[in-house]
Amino acid sequence: MPDFLLEQQIGGEVCGIDEVGRGPLAGPVTAAAVYIPKETLSHDFIALINDSKKLTAKKRETLSVQIKEHCLWAIGEASVEEIDQINILQATFTAMRRAFESLSKQCSINHALIDGNKSPSLPCPSTTVIKGDQTSTSIAAASILAKVHRDQYMARIANDHPGYGWESNAGYGSKKHIEAIHQIGVTPYHRKSFEPIKSLLDSSITN
Repeated sequence: MPDFLLEQQIGGEVCGIDEVGRGPLAGPVTAAAVYIPKETLSHDFIALINDSKKLTAKKRETLSVQIKEHCLWAIGEASVEEIDQINILQATFTAMRRAFESLSKQCSINHALIDGNKSPSLPCPSTTVIKGDQTSTSIAAASILAKVHRDQYMARIANDHPGYGWESNAGYGSKKHIEAIHQIGVTPYHRKSFEPIKSLLDSSITN
């Protein structure tokens, strides 16, 4: 389970940043930044915060509501168009920066903990933490908010584009999703620089 040790060692106002959606074939990449005030650490829900991938959808949604109520937080996104223009890594950094900038308007953050081994350029010091959502409570909280936000968005746009299974696969390349791309076609929400979409579009131009 993640804990608050890193935040306490650094001291001051430390936020956690995590992203979701680097691998899907459709939809934006989404990041969240979360600052947990020290007075919030005594709340019971803090002990339940974990890597979003280790929680059920129902538990994520419940924790998301509690995190939003008792912590300072912000969401940042990079669109499909931005992913195709600047690549997924740079788009991820863009989403993280947007989340951080939005959070910074709510409080003065002096350090950011970033999930992974690469960090975006931020106006404050940052520390990358491999498997950070399993190490830092702040990063784990960010992973929950990012996951819930993006899953809900993909479920909404699935109503306008049925058949791809976005309400259950969140845009990842499941068998149903890939079959639908071949049978129904490519939507504006698909990442044109990702395979097999890129090859499909290239072949249609050639033919």
